[in-house]
Amino acid sequence: MDENIVQSVTENVEKISNMPLDIITHKFLNWITTFGAKLIIGLLVIFIGLKVIKKVVKHFTTFLQKKSVDVTLTKFLHAFAEVTLKAFLFLIILGYWDVQLTGLAALVASGGVAIGLALQGSLSNFAGGFIILLIRSFKVGDYIETGIYQGSVEEIGLFYTKLTTVDNKLILIPNGSLSNGSLVNYSAKEKRRVDLTFSVSYENNVNHVKDVLIDVVKKQNFVLSDPSFFVGITAHGPSSIDFTVRVWCKSEHYWDIHGSLLEEVKIRFDKENISIPYPQMDVHIKK
Repeated sequence: MDENIVQSVTENVEKISNMPLDIITHKFLNWITTFGAKLIIGLLVIFIGLKVIKKVVKHFTTFLQKKSVDVTLTKFLHAFAEVTLKAFLFLIILGYWDVQLTGLAALVASGGVAIGLALQGSLSNFAGGFIILLIRSFKVGDYIETGIYQGSVEEIGLFYTKLTTVDNKLILIPNGSLSNGSLVNYSAKEKRRVDLTFSVSYENNVNHVKDVLIDVVKKQNFVLSDPSFFVGITAHGPSSIDFTVRVWCKSEHYWDIHGSLLEEVKIRFDKENISIPYPQMDVHIKK
């Protein structure tokens, strides 16, 4: 088999070497003027086309921003326009190179089942991106939780959504999972309520404890007056009385209020000699 290939190549080389130089030159020029020229022109058009597409998409994005279109929708349309224009350019070049698109379509159709199965997840994620934009369950900048992941939405792409966690990790979540699964959006509402429970021992005066908690709440900077806050007893535990504090704040101040209340209440409890119970065990030894 290898000897036959070598012999065939040798014969072709001998034929070319025996050809007159003008015939070889004529054949080469004929190739250049037909496919070679088209190849070079096609590559040049691709290079220029990609540059033009980049500028067109940039101007399109700028136009959307000037019209105050939502950031989430702007980024999605940017990616969609870029992919669509590049695909259109690719089809034009194939047609210019005399590639039979009908034959290509038949080839794709013949392998449609296999391609469909292979791209099932990607198509689901692509459709999920449109669903997210349609129902607007969240947008760029929102803090969301889905499954075991939570973080701030950095980008909603064609197939994946990027989340940034509080410790600066990047998480990529398929759009299909986001559109079909449960999701908590902590930024959807302008206001959020902070609920905290403080346990004190039964020896403490409940009126005194309540007054201290109310005073701490009133000194917080970001607590809203409407709706009003709540401070009161919500449970009599086995070894403690449980006071619940509920305050309203803007969503962006939630964690500031949460941390500040925990810290300030502990400081005031220590100052006011309000005891906090903790688990303990009494051991009685019989002699």
